[in-house]
Amino acid sequence: MRGKTKLSSKAGTPPGTLLLVGEEKMREPEITIFDYDREKISVKKVKKPEECFIYRNTPTITWINVDGLHDIELIEKLGNHFGLHPLVMEDLLNTSQRPKLEIFEDYIFMIVKMLFYNEKNRKVSVEQVSFVFGKNFVITFQERKGDVFDPIRERLQTGIGELKKRGADYLVYCLLDVIVDNYFVILEKLGEEIEFLEEMLVKRPDQKVLRTIHRLKRETIVIRRAVWPLREILSDLEKVDSHMINSGTRLYLRDLYDHVIQVMETMETYRDMVTGMLDIYLSSINNKMNEIMKVLTIIGTIFLPLTFITGIYGMNFKYMPELYWKWGYFAVLGFMFVIALGMLLYFKKKKWL
Repeated sequence: MRGKTKLSSKAGTPPGTLLLVGEEKMREPEITIFDYDREKISVKKVKKPEECFIYRNTPTITWINVDGLHDIELIEKLGNHFGLHPLVMEDLLNTSQRPKLEIFEDYIFMIVKMLFYNEKNRKVSVEQVSFVFGKNFVITFQERKGDVFDPIRERLQTGIGELKKRGADYLVYCLLDVIVDNYFVILEKLGEEIEFLEEMLVKRPDQKVLRTIHRLKRETIVIRRAVWPLREILSDLEKVDSHMINSGTRLYLRDLYDHVIQVMETMETYRDMVTGMLDIYLSSINNKMNEIMKVLTIIGTIFLPLTFITGIYGMNFKYMPELYWKWGYFAVLGFMFVIALGMLLYFKKKKWL
C-alpha cells in the first residue's frame, strides 16, 4: 500500500529510532489545544510544536491533540520538550503496537485502540490513540482527523458536568469512557447483523451467507485484539501508586473496567455465535447433500428392476415367446409401472420419502 511502512522495515534499527510504522493517513498534521480551568477555556489550533511548550507547567489543565503521525520532527520536538522517553516516542509511531500502559515518574504513557464501523462495507476499522498525561496536561496522538471525542469537546466548551472541575486524570478517564462507549455501539451493530444472518442461515444457506460468517468472524477477532488488553490497562491504572491519579478518579476507572468486562463478555458471546453459525452452515449443507443423495438413490433403486427387465427384452435371442405376442409391449410397460409404483409405496411406508 502506498505510504505505508511495514514493521519489518525497523529490523536492525537501534532502539528508539523514530519511524512511522503504518499508513500515512494525513498530509499535514493538525494540533488542537484545549486549555481550561473552572472559569474559562481557550481553544486554538497551532501549526508548530513550539507553540505547545508553554503549557507544560501551567496551573490550568491542557489537552493537546495531535492528528497525524507522519511528521517525525514534530513528534520528536513535542516529545523532547515534555520529557518523553525515546522508546515511548517509538511506540506511539508504531500503529500496530499492542495496547499498553507504562508508568514514569512525571507522566503516564498509554496506547489504546479506537474502533469505527463502516456502514458501506460493514467492516470494523482500528485507529491507534496514544495518551501521554501528567499532573496538568494530556497529549493525545491520533493517526488521522476524526474521532469519537466530540462529546468531550462539547462538555469542555459548555462547562456541563464535572470535567472542568477535575484534573488531567479525569479528562483521560472521560476520553477512555467515550472510546469504550463506542465499543458498545459497534457491538450493537454486529449483533443486529448476526441476528439477521441467523434468519438467512435457516432460510437460505448459500455462499453469500458463508462469506458473511467468515467476515463477522474476522471482525470479532479485530475487536478482541483491541479490547482484551484494555482490561489489563484499566486494572493497572486504577491500582497504580502515582500522584497523577487522584483517589476520586479511581472509582470512575473501576466503573470503566466493569464496562470493558461487559464488552468482552458480549464480544465473546458473539464470537461463539458466529462459530456456531459456521457449524450450522456446514451441517445444513451436509443435510442438503444427504437429501439430494437420498433422492438420487431412490431414483436409481426404482430404475434398477426396470433396467433389468428392459435388459432381458433387449437381448437378440430368436426364440422369445413374448416378442411375438400382440399385447406383450403394453404388458411389459404395465408391469414396469406396477413395480415402480409398488416401490414408491414401500419407500413411503418405511418413511424413506
